Amino acid sequence: MSSQQERKSVLESLMFVWGDPLSAKEAAEVLNIAPKEAYTCFKELQQEYLERGCGIQIREINKKFQFCTKAENSSYIERFCTPVKEKRLSQSAMEVLAIIAYKQPVTRGEIESVRGIRCERVIEGLQKKGLIQEVGRSAAIGRPILYGTTDVFLQHFDLESIQDLPEIEDIEAVIQLEGDADQPAFQQISIDLEQK
Repeated sequence: MSSQQERKSVLESLMFVWGDPLSAKEAAEVLNIAPKEAYTCFKELQQEYLERGCGIQIREINKKFQFCTKAENSSYIERFCTPVKEKRLSQSAMEVLAIIAYKQPVTRGEIESVRGIRCERVIEGLQKKGLIQEVGRSAAIGRPILYGTTDVFLQHFDLESIQDLPEIEDIEAVIQLEGDADQPAFQQISIDLEQK
């Protein structure tokens, strides 16, 4: 492929058709270029969309790229797409998800010691939603399963990588309780995490 503009054109087409986050490595194989070059093209394209103020933006999720809508247009999209029912996570699911996000990789036993109650069904539910996954086994007795978050989690919370998680004390500003956008969630779980 000759020009940088042609490469970016191909990347736009690939992202549009693929839908899911597309890695620089996968795109590089299609374009027959180095992954570093593909990553540079993605970043340039991302910046171009930002500068033009387009309604479609390109977001990065764990070194993968995907089209998304401009955040400022969300109220119009919601109005257009209503009455789509929004499925929210329960308070217990949000607590377990926060523990996994901040302490990963983490075993079920460690999660339960922070929460003080069993959470097997909550973990199963989060796995079915694709927000968490098994990432290995602990060296502890019985070799319990270790859990971590997924790219779907990053996508849902609009994070590029797990390093972009807010500080524990700032979490209430990021995650809100179901039904009350002004009421902060996880105050108790934040305190518990800091004490462990």
